[in-house]
Formats: sequence, structure tokens, C-alpha cells
Amino acid sequence: MTADAATAQAWAALGGGSVADVTYKPVRDGLPARLPVRELARATVGVCALAAAELLAARNGAPRPAVRVHEGAVATAFVSERHLRIDGRAPVSFAPLSRFWRTTDGWVRTHANYPHHRARLLAALGVPETMVENELATRRAVEVQETVYAAGGLAVAVATTPGATRPLVETHRIPADPHVLPPATLPADGVRVLDLTRVIAGPVATRTLALLGADVLRVDSPTLPEPDDVLADTGQGKRSTLLDLAEDRATFETLLATRPPFSSTSAAAASPMTGHASGIGTMLPASGGEATRRRGCGLTG
Repeated sequence: MTADAATAQAWAALGGGSVADVTYKPVRDGLPARLPVRELARATVGVCALAAAELLAARNGAPRPAVRVHEGAVATAFVSERHLRIDGRAPVSFAPLSRFWRTTDGWVRTHANYPHHRARLLAALGVPETMVENELATRRAVEVQETVYAAGGLAVAVATTPGATRPLVETHRIPADPHVLPPATLPADGVRVLDLTRVIAGPVATRTLALLGADVLRVDSPTLPEPDDVLADTGQGKRSTLLDLAEDRATFETLLATRPPFSSTSAAAASPMTGHASGIGTMLPASGGEATRRRGCGLTG
């Protein structure tokens, strides 16, 4: 299979050129879904592989190698938690209160995988776990969303109509002195990443950077630890540590300041990544993103 439209669109959004040298090995029944999940997954891996190939080519002064995407491997990676076994045990992916619920006017999606989110959800609704379904059935979706959010929990009303169209990718160039990476066998060899992400999207992104050769250090708050099952799935190839960023700013500043050269394409030397990190507003100062940009660090969200 060649000339995948979704891959071409995503690569163009990143400022890339031709995807003619990307080929795909299809499989039957890969990521079956009503929505185009397979196409999204294939394109995501395709552009990631293209970016890695371009970086490696630039580092070694060689042409960009062709990219081949195996859809079976893509499907496995996108549901990796379903294949993971810990001492023969399947991990717990979603808690009973993390699901879609009927409301009087539609649907709401709650997230209660973390103990503090579960506690705040139940406190906001004012009912025990056994009564959540009945309680939500009496409320409007947006009301649930705002009530739970105000209590520090997570609940999102399912939109009944499409929202405003947003760009697929937004990029911001960081003014800083470029750092040129030396030749290497892995695309991200020598890159250091501070991983401040949680849940799925961010940790999988940094897991991918580790796979590509980056030195990834995951930082978690000692008061909000990540479940062991989640770490086993998304923490592969990373180092990890516990650090209270609200109390120990000096250590965090040291981590930002101690860095080897980074890719000249990002004009950064260390790359803190944030995303879905509960309490990130207390971890970083109000101008934390701008501060890291001023010191030449990329901040990816």
C-alpha cells in the first residue's frame, strides 16, 4: 500500500514534503472500529517514522531512508496495555468509574483511574460508587462536567455537535542558539527529555522518544504516584524519579540547566514535556513555560 492520504496530511501539517517513500504492510482486522482509528494510527506512526528518518539522515549527512509501516505492529502498539502481562496478570486499564454515562440530555465521560480523581468525583456527586449511574441519569451533562471540575475531578460532557475547527498541529519556533547533534545510530541519541506527563498520551509520546534513543527521565509527584500497571506499560526505556516541584524548585532548575546538545531543528537543549499532568499549575510557575523557553529549553504539551 502506498500514498496514504492521512499520512500525507499529517506530514504536511508538520511542514514535511513528500511521503512517496512511505510504504505500508496491511493486515486484516487491525484496530476495528466505527471511526477511522486504523487510519489515524497508521498515519501517526508513519509521520513519527518519517521525522525520525529525517533526523537520522541529517545527523549522518545521508539521504533520508525509506519508511515501511507494518500495520500489525501499529495495531499492537496502540493497544499495548491489552497485551501486557505482569507476572502472568493482565493489568487494570480503566477503573469502573472511568467510562461514559447517560445523562438527562446526552452523555458524560468520567475519569477515575487515580484515587484522588475517584474521591473527588464521588464527593462532587454526593453519592457512593453504587449510586453514580442513577445520580448521573438525573443531571445534565454540562452540569456534571462543571460540578466535578470545580471539585478538582475530571468529567467531560460529550458534544452533540462538532466544535470549531482547529489546526491539526500548532508549532512555535523558539529563539535560541542552535545545537547540532553528532552522527549517531539512533535518531534521538544524545537528546535528554524531562517527562512531566501522566496518563496515556504524553507517556506514550515520551516512550516513543526513548525507543528512538532519547534519555528520558520521568518525574512524578510523591503525593500523586502513577499506578504500577500504567508505569509498566508506558515507562519502557525510561528512568524515573519522584520530585515535588512545588517544594524543591532547585532540583528542577538543576535538571533544566544540566543538558547535552539537542537537535538544531528544535533549537533546544533539554525538552520538558507536559500534558494531562494533574497539578502542573503548581509544579511550574505561572510563567514556567515562558521561562523554560527563554533558557533555550523546548516545552512540549
